[in-house]
Amino acid sequence: MASHTPRAVSPISMVRVARPSTVDLITAELRKAIFTGALPVGSPIGEVEMSSQLGVSRSPLRESTQRLVQEGLLTASPGRGMRVSVIGPEHVADVYDARLAIEAQAARLIIRSKSASAVDALEKAYADLVEISEGTDARAIGDADIEFHRLLVDSAGSRRLSHYMATLAIETRIASLSDPNGYTVRRSVSATYRELLDALAAGDAAAAFAALERQFTEAVKRLTGKDDDVDTVETPADEEPPAFGPIEFVEEV
Repeated sequence: MASHTPRAVSPISMVRVARPSTVDLITAELRKAIFTGALPVGSPIGEVEMSSQLGVSRSPLRESTQRLVQEGLLTASPGRGMRVSVIGPEHVADVYDARLAIEAQAARLIIRSKSASAVDALEKAYADLVEISEGTDARAIGDADIEFHRLLVDSAGSRRLSHYMATLAIETRIASLSDPNGYTVRRSVSATYRELLDALAAGDAAAAFAALERQFTEAVKRLTGKDDDVDTVETPADEEPPAFGPIEFVEEV
């Protein structure tokens, strides 16, 4: 009887999935807290209090806050410590200029790829924005608006564009939260959203750029008090901000 020698099987080559470091988790939590207003604009970042609140040691917290300083979301001042950044009216146009550069290029890439699925997803996000804008929850409307623009950039398939947009989205929220009268958003959805979607579907990059440029010009005017004719929804300046607490660490299996 012939014998069969088992054939050696080579081990499967697998790439180890990277786990977020403690610093990564702290950074993500602080970004979220700044975006939601749980860490109000201008509020101080005390290492002792913050590390206790998050349930982490001061060393990774310090590294995380330095990352956010480099991103411009936190500001370090000699003798005053570290605070959540404030973006006043004089800097709003610069934020939107950066967004125009990122989002216009994202639109070009979507058009170049002829991705019908990307346009369909944006149509869904637009429908969600329209529906939510019929309500009176300023934060929900603002979230839906930013989500549309994040999706626009993410749909381009560029990791770096998405990375830059993530920071610009928070800076946009900071600019709105920096208004001493409270967080304010536009109630009606600008016609430029429909123009942008139509331009993407038609493959017209110039029209997409023009729609974004007009949309951002409108936003800058509203946020700098130069357009009082737009109907808005406000969150009172004295409203209690969302709370945030300890970070939940997931055990590795």
